Amino acid sequence: MGDTEKKITPDMTILEIMQKYPETEEVIKKYFQGGCFACPSARIESIADGAIVHGLDVDFIIDELNKSASA
Repeated sequence: MGDTEKKITPDMTILEIMQKYPETEEVIKKYFQGGCFACPSARIESIADGAIVHGLDVDFIIDELNKSASA
C-alpha cells in the first residue's frame, strides 16, 4: 500500500523536493541543468511548472524523481 504511493507530486516546489529528498539532486541536475539550485523560482515554482517551462514531460519527470527518492 504505502510503498506504491508517490512521494513526489507535481504540485511540490523544487525546493521542497530537494529538502525532503536530497537524493533527487542528480535527476534535477540531469533534466534542469542544475539551474534550479540558484534560481529564486525554485522556492515557489512547482516541479510541474518547471517541467513545462523547460519543455519536459511532467509525468516522466515525476516518475524519475520518485524512482530516485525510493532508491
